[in-house]
Amino acid sequence: MREVCVIGGSRYFGRHLIDLLLAAGDRVTVVNRGSAPAPPGTDHVRADRDDAAALAGALGDRAFDAVIDQVCYTPAQAAVAARVFTGRAARYVMTSTMEVYAPPTSSALPPTTPGSPLREDAVDPAAWPVTGDLGDDPATRYAEGKRQAEAVLAAAALPTAFVRSAHVLGGGAQDFTGRLAHYTARIAAGEEVLVHPRPQPTVFVGHREIAEVLRWAAGADFTGPVNACSHGEWDAAALSGHIAARLGARPPRLRTARDGETPSPYSFDTYYAMDNSRAATLGFPFSRTSDWLDAAIDDAARA
Repeated sequence: MREVCVIGGSRYFGRHLIDLLLAAGDRVTVVNRGSAPAPPGTDHVRADRDDAAALAGALGDRAFDAVIDQVCYTPAQAAVAARVFTGRAARYVMTSTMEVYAPPTSSALPPTTPGSPLREDAVDPAAWPVTGDLGDDPATRYAEGKRQAEAVLAAAALPTAFVRSAHVLGGGAQDFTGRLAHYTARIAAGEEVLVHPRPQPTVFVGHREIAEVLRWAAGADFTGPVNACSHGEWDAAALSGHIAARLGARPPRLRTARDGETPSPYSFDTYYAMDNSRAATLGFPFSRTSDWLDAAIDDAARA
């Protein structure tokens, strides 16, 4: 029986992750502030993950085969994790994001070429500077926070893997982002879908598949970043057209967003789709987005 700690993330695909761990026979400890109950069958530790002394005290003498950190957003949080779990955990898995590659969020990122999916070495955690300055723009703050968090953990004496998740789809009402529901609702109602002048492709992963990736990563022995996305690139126009066909609706009314208007989620003006071949080489077989997209659309339409 493995001892696995999950920090935060007990809703949406985090709940699927915990269910998978329990089904595999792992003993699961969930760490959160107590604002949400831990799922049945888990050990619940209430603590502020931003406070190293409080977190260490709440954990007591617990030690873990693996820690899966669902809510590490800043280098300060990563530093707390490194301090508390070095020597206490044999392995650390940080849930990261494809936004680390997002060109608009840092001038230090390499240029992207449509049709050439990004590999993990496009952003090397060991070489990324940790400044503590994350910027003021929310998108930049999120992406830079993840990049610098990865960098802090990469420098720690704690074997760490970074799962860079694609945009997660599926789950219906569980999907608190509402992004896929934005499309299903507007297309079903015949309303306009705002997009960039030339929407660029992106990649997705299903809400159950990303949970499977995280469970797999917790039991593997690789370190460093790994891209997590289903096969197949989709742009906002193709996604809208597929949704309309699935709903039996009229073709989507796409309109280029004017100055001051915000394009729909998953519409991007720059390309930064990911290459998932490292994960495949290490042993995780991804599905194709087309394998599960219709079920995700159905769930969003019913939510």
